[in-house]
Amino acid sequence: MYKIRIVLDAEEDIIRTILVDNDINLEILHQTITKSFNFEGFEMASFYRTDYEWNEGEEIPLFNMSEAGNGISMQNYIINDIIPNVGDKLIYVYDFLKMWTFYVEVIEVTVENQDNLPKTILSVGQIPTEAPEKEFI
Repeated sequence: MYKIRIVLDAEEDIIRTILVDNDINLEILHQTITKSFNFEGFEMASFYRTDYEWNEGEEIPLFNMSEAGNGISMQNYIINDIIPNVGDKLIYVYDFLKMWTFYVEVIEVTVENQDNLPKTILSVGQIPTEAPEKEFI
């Protein structure tokens, strides 16, 4: 089981902590995040691999964007393969027109099993009506 902290890139503290099974794919993680922040979940989204300093790396989109149909997508990545350890991080961007940006970090990994997962176990702050403005450098 994974305990994951998700923090909105905003001035205010807007945080969710979720519990998920360790064998879900990133698409299920995406759905869990959208639900925990009360988004409808209909917009495009991507995860980005990061290093420990949050430098953005490879994109993992919600859907396969390859013309040949064999490209990467969230369905192809299992959580315990992409972020196997405590401290592993991803950046999550939801709705590319509004650019809701979140920092996703593994804060605990256990072999314990729990029923009724995924679930939100901590909710701090309210999501604003508008996405925080981004400063692109």
